[in-house]
Amino acid sequence: MAESTTNAPSSVAPSGTSSALNTLTKIWRYFLPLAIFAGLVWFLYKGLSLNPREVPSALINKPAPEFKLALLQDSEKSFSPADMKGQVWLMNVWGSWCVSCRYEHPVLNELAKQQLVPIVGFNWKDQPEDARGWLKKFGDPYAKSVMDRDGRVAIDFGVYGAPETFVIDRVGVIRYKHTGPISPDDMKDIIVPLLQDLKKT
Repeated sequence: MAESTTNAPSSVAPSGTSSALNTLTKIWRYFLPLAIFAGLVWFLYKGLSLNPREVPSALINKPAPEFKLALLQDSEKSFSPADMKGQVWLMNVWGSWCVSCRYEHPVLNELAKQQLVPIVGFNWKDQPEDARGWLKKFGDPYAKSVMDRDGRVAIDFGVYGAPETFVIDRVGVIRYKHTGPISPDDMKDIIVPLLQDLKKT
C-alpha cells in the first residue's frame, strides 16, 4: 500500500523576502542614529536661538495674581495689586543676594528719577534686614517694597529667578514680562515706550 504524504507549509521565508528584510534592517540601523542626531541638533538650535530674557509667560494679557504682603519698610502695613488700580506700574522681583539685581539697579534708579510710573519692589526669599541694608547702600527706586519671604506668591507669578520685571496696566493686567537684568537699552527701547503707550490708554 502506498504511503501517503502531506506537504506542510514551509516556515522558511522565500529568499527574496529575507533579502529585503535584511536590507531594510541595515537601512534602519544606518538612518535611525542619523535621525536621532538630526533631532537633537534641531532642538539645540531652537534652544540657542531663544532669547533668555523673553521666557514665555502664561500671564501675559491676564490679570496679575492677587496677593497681600507686608511692606519691607513697615511690616505693620501691607500691599496688594488692587492698591495700584488706575495706574500703570512695574513690579520688580529682587533680592539682596541676587548678583544680577546689582547690575540692573542703576537702571531702575534712573527710571525712578523720571517718575514715569511707580516701581513696586518684590523682595523675594530675603532677610528683611539684608534687603533694607542693600537699598540703603545702592539706592531705593521703589515706591514700595513687599516681602515674599517664603516665595509662595512668586510661584503664582511664574517667577523663575531674580531679577524679573512685570509691566502692569491700569486695570491690573500684565502686559509684559522681562526675565533677567534690565539693560539701559532694554529700558530705552522696550519698557519705556510700552509704559508711555499704556499711560495713553
